This record gives sequence, structure tokens and C-alpha cells, in this order.
Amino acid sequence: MRFVALVLAPLLLTVAGGAAAWAEETLPTITLDEETPAAAEPTRAERIDALFETLRTTKDESEAKQAERTILSLWLESDSDTVDLLMDWALSAMQEKSYPRALDFLDRVIVMRPDYVEGWNKRATVYYLMEDYGQSIADIGRVLELEPRHFGALSGFGMVLQAIGDDERAIAAFRSALAVDPHLDTVRDALDELEAKNFGQAL
Repeated sequence: MRFVALVLAPLLLTVAGGAAAWAEETLPTITLDEETPAAAEPTRAERIDALFETLRTTKDESEAKQAERTILSLWLESDSDTVDLLMDWALSAMQEKSYPRALDFLDRVIVMRPDYVEGWNKRATVYYLMEDYGQSIADIGRVLELEPRHFGALSGFGMVLQAIGDDERAIAAFRSALAVDPHLDTVRDALDELEAKNFGQAL
């Protein structure tokens, strides 16, 4: 038996070595994939930039209107429960035409978040509705400092200027709004009307 073991041992080693070599040559090498990091979610600013690009390039009116609504919704986000609540109260007061009450809420919003564009924009709207055009223009100026592409403020600026009889600057404001968002139908109608009026006067 010892003789058999001595004879078989080298043979087994040879077979084992050959099997290992065969496995190394023929079997695929298996490596564990490293975890692929999840793609970072776009920031609010990046989402807004992409939506403005959609407004600039799309020919699809429904897509454009959806982009407008989403931009307005993103602008309305304040990241503050208190500011959100005050804005809800201000918007409700505006719907009820309780403009002094809306101003009270918006004043608090602006004190709490002076960098929050919609606080200024909504207050500019309230001042316009109250026919306090000077205050409205001042707040629109602040909106455009914070967000120069704010098509609502640009079109609102045109409406204020039209209300005070400054048609030339109103035309410029409406054109600026349409340069940012070519899909503002009411702004285009207002611009066409003003241009026709001033062309007739020029003749």
C-alpha cells in the first residue's frame, strides 16, 4: 500500500496541477463590480435653467406651458414652512382682493427672506393692483436683480409702464419678456397692440 501511495502521490499532484492550469486558462475571471455611484439629482437652479432652455427651443405649446408652470412652481418654493404659510395667506388675500392684508403678509415674507424672489414679485403685483405704480416698479426692480429672467416681472413691468402711459418703455419690457419666453401669448398681444398704436401715431 505504501508503494501504491508513493506511486500515486506524484500522479495526483500532476493531475491537480493540470486541472488548476486548465481552470486558469479556460474559466473566465470573475471580478466584483464596484458600486456605481448614483447620479446626483439636479439642483433647483439646474432644473430652472433646463426649463428655460425648453422655453427657448420648443415648438410644442403644451410643453412650453408645462415648463412655464414648473418654473413658477419652483420659484414659489421657499424652503421655509413659515414663509410658505405666509405666502399661502397672502395669495388667499389677493384672491379676495384684500390687498392691505396681502401686503402685511408679504412684508413679513420679505423681512424674513429678502432673497426670496416671489416675495418681491407678489408684492409688486399687489402694488400694481392697488395702482401704486411707483412701489410696484421698485419691487419689480428687486425681482429682476434676483432673477433677470423672471418673465412674470418683465411682463408686469410692461403693464405698469403701459398704465402710466410710457408706451415706449412698455414695448421694450414686453419684448424683453418674450425674449426670455416666446410663448407668452397675452404679452405678445399687448405688444402687438402697443406697436400698432404707436406706429399709427408715428404716421
